[in-house]
Amino acid sequence: MGRPRHWDPTGERHGGTPTYPWRMAPRGLFTRAQLRAKGLRPGGQDVAAQICWRSRRAKGPRTAYLYRIDRAKPVRPMTPAKAAALAKANAARRTCPTCGRDAGYVLPAHLGTCLPCADTAALAA
Repeated sequence: MGRPRHWDPTGERHGGTPTYPWRMAPRGLFTRAQLRAKGLRPGGQDVAAQICWRSRRAKGPRTAYLYRIDRAKPVRPMTPAKAAALAKANAARRTCPTCGRDAGYVLPAHLGTCLPCADTAALAA
């Protein structure tokens, strides 16, 4: 039995980036999602390594970048202006351009309208 497919801790085969298989990254390296769950962000640091795995959906290998936790910084706090902008953007995603109502859910992109308006348009066609 040989080494795992994506085992390249020196980065020789992956452009200088140390590469590890799924669930085999060294301690102290985390993905963006893992850092976020701990209330941290990469904070401008370069990618320290990557993990690669095969996926049935993707044609090639999937990749996730890893960052050092000792160089990570705390997540920036939400400011009132940022919260207001986010609320406005989310409201725009819920507002139907046809009837002007807040649908209470994000409008499906493939329809472009709320479900009642889409049903009315389908019945009329």
